[in-house]
Amino acid sequence: MDVQLNTLYIFTAGAYLHRDHQTVVVEIEKQRRLALPIHHLDAIAAFGPILVSPGLVELCVEAGVALSYLTDSGRLIARVDAPRSGNVLLRREQFRRADRPEACLPLARSFIAGKLQNARNGLLRAARESHSPEDVAELNVAAARLGEHVESLMTSDTLDSVRGREGDSARTYFAAFPRMIRCHRDEFGMNGRSRRPPLDPVNALLSFTYALMTHDCVAALTAAGLDPDVGFLHADRPGRPSLALDLVEEFRTLVADRLVLALINRRQIGPSDFVRRDGGAVEMSTDARKSLVQAYVARKRDEVTHPLLGTSVRIGQLPFLQAKLLARHLRGDSEMYIPCIIR
Repeated sequence: MDVQLNTLYIFTAGAYLHRDHQTVVVEIEKQRRLALPIHHLDAIAAFGPILVSPGLVELCVEAGVALSYLTDSGRLIARVDAPRSGNVLLRREQFRRADRPEACLPLARSFIAGKLQNARNGLLRAARESHSPEDVAELNVAAARLGEHVESLMTSDTLDSVRGREGDSARTYFAAFPRMIRCHRDEFGMNGRSRRPPLDPVNALLSFTYALMTHDCVAALTAAGLDPDVGFLHADRPGRPSLALDLVEEFRTLVADRLVLALINRRQIGPSDFVRRDGGAVEMSTDARKSLVQAYVARKRDEVTHPLLGTSVRIGQLPFLQAKLLARHLRGDSEMYIPCIIR
């Protein structure tokens, strides 16, 4: 278990969480391991087979503490929240736009443009830092292709064409991704993006980190008064937070990919931190998941200059700021939604 930035992360299989008045209690093998006042928390994230008492669920709802259930690999299963607050007129406008493909199109293009620009900047940064002429050449070629994809994206006139451009760009980006890995290249090789299940250690790390980011984007959109389940790029699907997945796009390279590369290149996570299961699925060890969460929280404390606001903000604030900018656009207070692009 770990407490980071007012979020309680539980990883131990079989842990039991319950309430004692206004306190969250964590028991492992019938031994009390942690007691934390509920007002110290903003969220609880339970990974794997964790038991939570009905009384604690009620306490979390009363206190406005989000309770998320995730698989060992970080995929969101369910989330318990207090009744949604915010302006119902804002959500009505969100739903109206989501029902009209022509209204979704500009937002979908913005989300993917942010993703591609940040991915391109990540490739160029890696090329500048590399000492291998071969890697530099391949990274620069991939970055140039992403630049071309950004230009063609602006002329995409349907949601399917936007999704197609995103798919082509993702294949270009992940084909170059191994060039950014500087150690254990054989063990951390990857053949494109794989998920559900991830088929190699890099994809296991990426999937887990993307799940953490999605969790944060759900919280950010909810705080802004938006419905995280109704998106503009990702189609509606039961149990899928489509708008959160839309918002995650612009942060994948900026937060998750850079974090995963840093953990590998600094040897903070190594080949021995993974287990291959029957069928080819690759899973992280419990210690690796803890290390990743700690690094993720530390990354959220880093500061960057917000490109639109021009002020220094923590990376952990970016989803909340972008959610507010999206809400402003939907209310008609701004002409367009501008994604967060960091050089």
